[in-house]
Amino acid sequence: MAAIKLKPKARKGVIGIKALIKHPMETGLRKKKGKVVPANHIVHMVVLHNGSKVVDADIGSSVSKDPYFKFNVPGAKGDTIELKYKDSNGKTGSATATSK
Repeated sequence: MAAIKLKPKARKGVIGIKALIKHPMETGLRKKKGKVVPANHIVHMVVLHNGSKVVDADIGSSVSKDPYFKFNVPGAKGDTIELKYKDSNGKTGSATATSK
């Protein structure tokens, strides 16, 4: 499981969410010492706000290593934000944070 830094910050009825996912994001097309590096990238990401889905994204192999995502959702201080992802190898990761 990759490390996820999740920072939701509420201001004027909007929560700004910043998420950094430590993940190699290999396309399966790169070679290292003559051998193909196997594909390993995030394929699906979901963000929940107080248990309700606000982001449901299919992500491709073209996203860079250690992807950074930033978006806004309506909400207030103290709301719960949860990020979950699944990669091409079937591994999953998740993080939960409370907006400040």
